[in-house]
Amino acid sequence: MTTPLTLIPGQQPDGSALLTVVGEIDTTNTAALGEALDGIEGPLVVDLTGVEYLDSAGLSTLFAHSDRIQLIATPLLEPVLAVSGITELVTVHGLTGGG
Repeated sequence: MTTPLTLIPGQQPDGSALLTVVGEIDTTNTAALGEALDGIEGPLVVDLTGVEYLDSAGLSTLFAHSDRIQLIATPLLEPVLAVSGITELVTVHGLTGGG
């Protein structure tokens, strides 16, 4: 069974591309996340503030797009993002003490 995940493409106030992600990102739905990321050209901000869980498969999907994404995250995701090393490759906004 696929874990529910909502992917909402949009734009930031400055016109740049935005993908809002809501739910849990795991092995069962990373293909949908990857397709959504692939479907938006150019630089992209990925809003993860509605994400309650992010596993290694989800991180791999984000790493695959690290050359063109920025992330918005909550302190809930801070440990997994930091330990994974993605914070060394992409700008992460909203983390406690930085971003």
